[in-house]
Amino acid sequence: MIDKFDQPIYVTRPVMPDYELYTERLKDIWDSKWLSNNGEQHKRLEAELVTYLKTPYISLFNNGTTALTVAIQALRLQGEVITTPFSFPATTHALAWNNITPVFCDIDPETMTIDPTKIEQLITNRTTAILGVHVYGIPCHVKQIQDIADRHGLRVIYDAAHAFGTEINGQPISSFGDISMFSFHPTKLFHTSEGGGLTCKDSHLKERIDLLKNFGIKNEFEVIMPGINGKMNEMSALMGQCVLGLVEKEQEKRQKIRQQYALEFEMVEGVDVVDVPNNVRNSQQYMVARIDEKKFGFSRDAIYDELKSYNVYSRKYFYPLISDYPCYRQLSSANEQFLSQSKKVSEEVLCLPFYGALSEGDVTKISQIIKGLGE
Repeated sequence: MIDKFDQPIYVTRPVMPDYELYTERLKDIWDSKWLSNNGEQHKRLEAELVTYLKTPYISLFNNGTTALTVAIQALRLQGEVITTPFSFPATTHALAWNNITPVFCDIDPETMTIDPTKIEQLITNRTTAILGVHVYGIPCHVKQIQDIADRHGLRVIYDAAHAFGTEINGQPISSFGDISMFSFHPTKLFHTSEGGGLTCKDSHLKERIDLLKNFGIKNEFEVIMPGINGKMNEMSALMGQCVLGLVEKEQEKRQKIRQQYALEFEMVEGVDVVDVPNNVRNSQQYMVARIDEKKFGFSRDAIYDELKSYNVYSRKYFYPLISDYPCYRQLSSANEQFLSQSKKVSEEVLCLPFYGALSEGDVTKISQIIKGLGE
């Protein structure tokens, strides 16, 4: 008999810096009387992230959705953009807010990222870009996507919300495509309490991004484009500085937890613990299992409900597909017959609790609850 957890076990918990350290450093902000508009803390965090992410340029935002919306505007995209239905809603919403029609492409069943073999058949004379998502920190097929983009004169944006610190063969994830968007939401490994960022390799593009997130203001007397207010404030930038130093230790803790989950389910048919390819540095953002109902005997949804009855809150991430939302369902590319792999994966994946403070005993108990269903 397994006892219910006394306190809720959530799918993740934010990494929190030392309280005294954060409040002590708040004095600098109080003394400066500078709370936003590219203050000292903002400049420091940008410099630290340029080094950490190994990118020439980064622009900080109040959240990742605003950042992605500006990225699309910065590249002057229009018409249609090919993207994945297997993502968080913000990925596609950012296109819609720019009056762009999303064109859904099915995913690779193994990586769960956009399938490059199915992109070219979706390109029309209205296509201006490809928007890929590094799902759970598993990189898109970046070389194939870039080859397609180069052949057709398309731009490439990556939603790297799950890929903070991810590398492919030692090459930073931010080096691929024209722009990469990172989310610094509290649910992410690295966070600024709320925030986001855009990385790019072009100084002129960085300048345009910075203008667009600050009302298009060039100086005191010139407003040169219709921008919005997407700036990160000083308190969030300070939070980011304090959290950044904790990321690697948190990743080490999560790696041990991932290994324990993998051992727990090693001999369980129908429960497959997902990991990144061998040549990829894992961001350790999420702990994902894929459930094969035929082999395990119970569906992903049954496991989700069973865990909840024990006060454990996993997540069907991503379900339903974006293409199933009422606001996109009418699109021809949203037809299920073209998105069979996306549909299948969306009904298999389950994000399990995954954060450094999760104890070995907690992982064992969560695993026992799941395995108990199949016995």
